[in-house]
Amino acid sequence: MQLLKALTPITVLSFDLDDTLYNNKPVIAAAEQAMLAALFKHAPVTITTDSDFWWQQRLRLAEITPDIRHDLGRWRLLAIDAGLQSLGLSSCEAGEIAQLAYDAFIQARTRISVHQAIKNLLQQLASQYQLIAITNGNACIDKMGIGQWFRFSLQAGPDGKMKPYPDMYLKAAQRLNIAPKQILHIGDSHRADVMGALKAGCQSAWLDHYNSRVAILPHIRLTNIHNLKAMLK
Repeated sequence: MQLLKALTPITVLSFDLDDTLYNNKPVIAAAEQAMLAALFKHAPVTITTDSDFWWQQRLRLAEITPDIRHDLGRWRLLAIDAGLQSLGLSSCEAGEIAQLAYDAFIQARTRISVHQAIKNLLQQLASQYQLIAITNGNACIDKMGIGQWFRFSLQAGPDGKMKPYPDMYLKAAQRLNIAPKQILHIGDSHRADVMGALKAGCQSAWLDHYNSRVAILPHIRLTNIHNLKAMLK
């Protein structure tokens, strides 16, 4: 752990989830395949489509309604609906099948295994700090078996604009009745986690997977999530 800026007293550790507590890439890949399989099952016309086709549907939707990007779940659902209609399905049929496909996606998306060593670390940290989660994604702390160590989890969309917007950080501080500077936010994305946390007045710990060079420094640079053991007294 590399201390880059002086820390002020911390009472809350805030965690990003995807690619911070686990590798999210295989999770998303499996969820995409589950979605495609459900689409083909309920709408055989989709056999000609792939993940890129559905990504293009999302991009088109975002051009029309840019704010939809802040709610990844709703964005994906509405894009599936739009894509099905573009393939000739009626609005009613597209809506029903889009929901089935999205349900298949989210079921696989929230099937996440967190290593026991990470769980042990969270349990140790929770004995000295309040833990919360702030995520742009759809991960569920209860389904992944770590919810017992967290006060709550905030998710982009239902709980405000996605990081790096300060909405969720400020909502967390308000909910905990503390100043934002009492929160140390830990995450792997420099833009979302470091810049977002600093913009909201929180302190930041960056899990730098790639030893990147940046102009805006976090308070702490981590090379491994287990570096946080140094926070234990």
